Amino acid sequence: MIVRPALNWFRMLFVWHGSVLKSIIPQLVFMALVSMLAMYTHGRLFGEKIPLNTTPFTLCGVALTIFLAFRNNASYERYWEARRHWGNVLIAARAITSQVSQYVPANTLQFDHFSFVRLLTAFSYALKHQLRGSDSSADLTRLLGEGMASIYRNRVFTPILLLDEARRRLAMLNRTAVLSDTQLWMMDKQLDELGASAGACERIHATPIPFAYGVLLHRTVYAYCSLLPFGLIDSIGFATPLICVFVSYTLLALEAIASQISEPFNCSPNSLALDAMTRNIERSLFELCGKPMPPALQPNPHYELS
Repeated sequence: MIVRPALNWFRMLFVWHGSVLKSIIPQLVFMALVSMLAMYTHGRLFGEKIPLNTTPFTLCGVALTIFLAFRNNASYERYWEARRHWGNVLIAARAITSQVSQYVPANTLQFDHFSFVRLLTAFSYALKHQLRGSDSSADLTRLLGEGMASIYRNRVFTPILLLDEARRRLAMLNRTAVLSDTQLWMMDKQLDELGASAGACERIHATPIPFAYGVLLHRTVYAYCSLLPFGLIDSIGFATPLICVFVSYTLLALEAIASQISEPFNCSPNSLALDAMTRNIERSLFELCGKPMPPALQPNPHYELS
């Protein structure tokens, strides 16, 4: 996720870090070469004049803009839904941490408050690693200890297993009359919220935007940008490369942004900052328990927060 201070309008024109420009430079160079070829040959290809004018490009441009808007809306909807569910993880984890600290006496045998909170924190880290396909061993060992972390190593749905362990501990308190049925129901509801958010994130991760949409949009954008110089050369002449590269930048950048945010759990610059979000959950829960908080993560020199 790109996190940087607000810039004035002039500096915004020259922003490099945080822009997708550097990722589409090869495509823009290609479009510039095609435009110069069209200008050099006066709109001819293999000696034959390509009979194009601005009218078909105007009509196609409107249709392409609508399709790009649909793809961007679909991608942003996935991004925002993923962010909303991670917000729910924070809310539910805070709620159950507060409930346990207030409703379960501190001297309860066979139940350690901070151990339970570390279990909830481990859930958030395990969910992050599952969505990113990374190894959760280091975080689980740090939070749960080597012995308990080894139980969950190489499991497929580690976050759900951790929630199951949290529910088992609460059920034990209910069986020993430490928690009433009503208190157990209140805490179990928060565990259900955590499980629902984990399931929603798994759904987003496992169900990408249909591949055919991406292929159609990709082909249409490149066909439009490649043919555009041959339709403009007779009307704007030597300005054709400049205008075509600018139009290509707009369309290619929109496609690149939509592609990045459609996979919100990746490590791309415009994906969700899951490292910072899980650290924020850890800090919040530790503070509720009165324990030392780890430092908050900060953006790197390129304004990227992972």
